[in-house]
Amino acid sequence: MATILVIDDEEMMRVLLRSTLKGAGYEVVEAANGRQGLELYRRSPTDLVITDILMPEMNGLDMILELTRYFLDAKVIAISGEGGEKNVLDVAKLLGARRTFHKPFSMLELLDAVRYELEH
Repeated sequence: MATILVIDDEEMMRVLLRSTLKGAGYEVVEAANGRQGLELYRRSPTDLVITDILMPEMNGLDMILELTRYFLDAKVIAISGEGGEKNVLDVAKLLGARRTFHKPFSMLELLDAVRYELEH
């Protein structure tokens, strides 16, 4: 069973992602900010990371940069809900995110992306 680290400062988004991913058969680990997520990944790397971009303490862009610097094979999907912030998702791709989604997004599309990234 693949393990996915979900990093988002919004508890409701973490609950939604956890429920959806567990329902699809994945194990889920959660963090409320990039710093906490990075620490969890360093202690026990997961098969995939889904991270929000705008968060307190350490934002998703800084987290992706640190993560991909030390873990070259880390697989990351970035999400963001801020209006007019499409360019932060473009920056996330430049820093190593394999896929990006703007909130709100389709859970079916996210699950398709998760399956694809775990298989490749």
